[in-house]
Amino acid sequence: MNDPRTPAGLAASEPNPVEELGGLLDALQATAAQRDREGGHAAREKQWIADAGLLTLAVPKEFGGAGARWVQIYETIRAIARVDSALAHLLGFQCLQVVSVNVWGNDAQRAQYLKGTVESNWWWGNAVNPLDTRLVATATSDGGYRLDGRKGFCSGTRGSQMMTVSGHDPATGKPVFAVVPTARAGITVEEDWNPIGQRQTDSGSVSFDNVRVEPEEVLHRSEFPPTPHATLRTLVSQLVLTHLFVGIAEGALEEARRYVTQHVRPWISSGVDAATDDPYLVQRFGEMRLKTVSAEALATRAAQALDEAWQKGAALSAEERAQVALATSEAKILAHRAALDVSENLFDACGARATHAPLALDRFWRNARVHTLHDPLDYRVRDVGRYALNGTLPDVSLYT
Repeated sequence: MNDPRTPAGLAASEPNPVEELGGLLDALQATAAQRDREGGHAAREKQWIADAGLLTLAVPKEFGGAGARWVQIYETIRAIARVDSALAHLLGFQCLQVVSVNVWGNDAQRAQYLKGTVESNWWWGNAVNPLDTRLVATATSDGGYRLDGRKGFCSGTRGSQMMTVSGHDPATGKPVFAVVPTARAGITVEEDWNPIGQRQTDSGSVSFDNVRVEPEEVLHRSEFPPTPHATLRTLVSQLVLTHLFVGIAEGALEEARRYVTQHVRPWISSGVDAATDDPYLVQRFGEMRLKTVSAEALATRAAQALDEAWQKGAALSAEERAQVALATSEAKILAHRAALDVSENLFDACGARATHAPLALDRFWRNARVHTLHDPLDYRVRDVGRYALNGTLPDVSLYT
């Protein structure tokens, strides 16, 4: 399951970033359990990811980046999620902020910020959460803004050099999006992230006290409707989570296999000499694998759909965009269920000794549980059901 392979839809002649990740994955896995217990900020490991050249995966080649296809990017995120889903989340949201600049920014902003990401190896933080309207953006006479308030769930902001931010503009009643340096005066990155899982995603809150946003730092004002291509940003973020879920399921399955083959004894009434010959255990692993590979297949299918839509640029139609949203929801539903089911079934397969706390095998379930609460699954199933019954495609929203 951990063997590098060429993602479906990727030509064999194109470079596959996963093939270069062996040493990084081994290093992350070696400390994953300990770091999960300790939480906090993984500065060293984030530097390893930066040193591996992964911060520019989503930066177009015209600005000096890797210009990777989406199937490559998501396969890379999924490979890291198998061993450390928190750091995979950080990489995924790094790509998301790059995309934010790409679709919301003008030519000058894209050149400045995307080239800057390549030249300075910036980590990007995220203070974009339009549902959190506590951060007020007050317009200034020169076209800039002043930011006052607070934002929650600001993944990756701690240790970042730049951040994207959304504030509530009371004059229009809509959000405004901008880029600011994380170290700007008046910005305080709080160290208040203490969940049961995904403990090293640096997803605490950020406070803003009379923070200046220059006119040239304003990326997008919501009174101007985005194009179908620009709204793909939402689906980029949803597929980051989808591939995280698949990676968690794959990682849990591999950890279960490793533990059972090395430590588990056959049950006393099984009539077999090795646990790996126990028919019930074999069946359990079969069910776990079916859930995992099914989720992987739909996640890859959705990544391919996104990639094809992305390549169309301004020519992308609203209906074509909606088809990608449908594929994304279908994939996310299955990945959501696979991550929770496989990470829970790990313990049924491995037995009581696998609950030894230093092993931290529960991190797969805890990480999945935290992230699968990102948005209600029921509404995604509703959208899929509407299409299956009535042919109604999903509307554009903050989550679809």
